[in-house]
Amino acid sequence: MPRGRTKLIQPRYDGRVPVDHPERDAEWDHRARRETATERLDRNWASLLQELRVTETGVQLLTGFLLILPFQPRFATLTALERVVYLGAVLFAVTATVLLVAPVSMHRILFRQRRVRTVVTTAHRCALAGVVLLGLATTCVVTLTVSVVVGQGTGLPAGAVAAAVFGFFWFAWPMILRRRE
Repeated sequence: MPRGRTKLIQPRYDGRVPVDHPERDAEWDHRARRETATERLDRNWASLLQELRVTETGVQLLTGFLLILPFQPRFATLTALERVVYLGAVLFAVTATVLLVAPVSMHRILFRQRRVRTVVTTAHRCALAGVVLLGLATTCVVTLTVSVVVGQGTGLPAGAVAAAVFGFFWFAWPMILRRRE
């Protein structure tokens, strides 16, 4: 192999949606960007960090807000169903916070261990799971808010609409665009 050239990993398709297999686009990345596998991992890590910066702040604020609600006088007036929705929101938000911040500690622990591929792949999975949980937490918040302001009869449908909107814009639409390419 000539000097300065990197061996390309040939993509193998196993029938599953290639969610976290950067090697499957290695040939295109090399041809279009002239980047090595290491450069691609570094670019993927930087891109993932930018995405995490956007979501981490929001999920941390949401979690903090939810954690102080029980200490408000009006909290005692919530119905049993509203309390269940509230607890769901808290559990989803806390778990989303854990997953969206996990790549930071993972990176620190694996720093200088030559495990960039592991960090990028695992952080990618944590980010996807964290976004799903953030959508669920926000859906619960919409349900609870509308239920308290307007009534339970309106809160549940509002939560269903919120879930549908999150599901469409955060998952269905990107998958539609992915299939068009």
